[in-house]
Amino acid sequence: MTISRDIRRWCALTYIGLCIGYAIMVVWVLPWWTPLVIALAWLAIGRRFHWGHVSQRATQRKAWPWSALPLILWWVYIYLDDSFGQLDLGAVIFHLQAGIEENGSTDRQIAGVLYTVAAIAMLVAVTWLVRADHRWRLWERVLSLFLLAFNPLLFGLSLRGASVIDDDESWLDDRYRPPEIVAGVPQPPNLIYLYMESTERTYGDTQRFGNAYEDLARLGQEGVVFHGVKQLDNTGWTMAGMVASQCGVPLMPAGLMHDNQFEPLSDVLPGVDCLGDLLHARGYDLTYMGGASTKFAGKAKFYRGHGFDTVLGRDELEDKAPAGYLNDWGLYDDTLLDLAEKRIRRLHDSGKPYAFFGLTLAGHPPFGHPSQSCIDNQGDFDGTDILYSVKCTGWLIRNFIERLRAEGLLDNTLVVVASDHLSMKNSAWEELIAEERENTLMMLGNGLRPRVIERPSSMVDVLPTLLEAMGYTIPDHRAGLGVSLFSSSPTLIERYSLDEMNQRMRSENRLQEQLWNGVN
Repeated sequence: MTISRDIRRWCALTYIGLCIGYAIMVVWVLPWWTPLVIALAWLAIGRRFHWGHVSQRATQRKAWPWSALPLILWWVYIYLDDSFGQLDLGAVIFHLQAGIEENGSTDRQIAGVLYTVAAIAMLVAVTWLVRADHRWRLWERVLSLFLLAFNPLLFGLSLRGASVIDDDESWLDDRYRPPEIVAGVPQPPNLIYLYMESTERTYGDTQRFGNAYEDLARLGQEGVVFHGVKQLDNTGWTMAGMVASQCGVPLMPAGLMHDNQFEPLSDVLPGVDCLGDLLHARGYDLTYMGGASTKFAGKAKFYRGHGFDTVLGRDELEDKAPAGYLNDWGLYDDTLLDLAEKRIRRLHDSGKPYAFFGLTLAGHPPFGHPSQSCIDNQGDFDGTDILYSVKCTGWLIRNFIERLRAEGLLDNTLVVVASDHLSMKNSAWEELIAEERENTLMMLGNGLRPRVIERPSSMVDVLPTLLEAMGYTIPDHRAGLGVSLFSSSPTLIERYSLDEMNQRMRSENRLQEQLWNGVN
């Protein structure tokens, strides 16, 4: 009986120690052996104070731990942190409201199941300890308060809730300029905008990442490369990066303004004009193509609601892919870009001005989805090296643009090559977060002189910069919250800093209301 109790005692303490160590490892990005060291220290303390020893059981009453709910909330936070590298509460809220069906994150779904099992096992271990040791029955009540107070998930919610009593809830709205074009050009240029999933310019550091960014660096020599494009809060996932660059605003979720809280959003940002609206009004034929489903995260609703004529994703394109040649998200990038080339050729031949937007997915964390053509070019993929997938993205994009140019399809055309956002947690995470990070943004063609423009900026500055690169005149070089990087006007980050902007966003109500005006 005593032996059996001792086994349960040390199993429970060991498992709790490993869980604490794992949480510390994930949050502070520490080496893999961290849980072992923490568990050993935890066991040493437990042995010193006889935690769970038979002599410490004062009653047979079966108490339930007060810390059950706080521990569950911490497991939720650790799962999100482990999946994405940092908690982005805006992303969680938006995806729950916009729809998470048809997503390709099979690995994170499996991880979610494992996390659930691990959390249940920890609750069992903590319950045993509380019942076995009368001191822990008291300590864990106090501990539960600390777990609630210091959970970043709850801290983020409290910051958002504080906005309702903020004295300056219209700060961003006061600086918002509705996007408009006040003067056109004799021959409207075409636009090709290529979003590269998670392929940030940080990978251009050859000392840390070798030649992963080589093709994109060479491509940038042909046009204007922008340095210093930082990531504002609420612009750090694909849909948010697209909104920031096309609407000039962060994607602040609808929140409580969405009437039917348990149903998907009917529209995405119906209250503002975006790039698609402006170009549609000028007779452009607008197309979006991506390898993943457009149902995920409201992409189809956003594009169709903002002037796009054609919106194509996995559901519409998978029958055009080679048999069996799909990944968890959808089409591989070589298939997508082949189809995009055909689409652009048709758009070009129509004689109408057009804008084509494409989204790759090879660089999707944590390991990427490199195409077979990349494997033929780069050699075997080990299944985990994100730098391999980043290089694949750059190689495919560069070849794609060279093919279009060789066919004469880039005449009177502006080409934008950009990351949709900074990468979330991947296999090169420790190297990525070791230094300052920034997004990829380069513009080629349409008479632009090759050069580097280095300015503190963010993705909301892309919209006015792009409009001026196309030759359009906009009021005061501004659109949305952005400022054209071709102008001398200061960006909001230059005037107030990134931290100030993020702080203002957490207490903003007016602009958020304007973005979602009319949503059901």
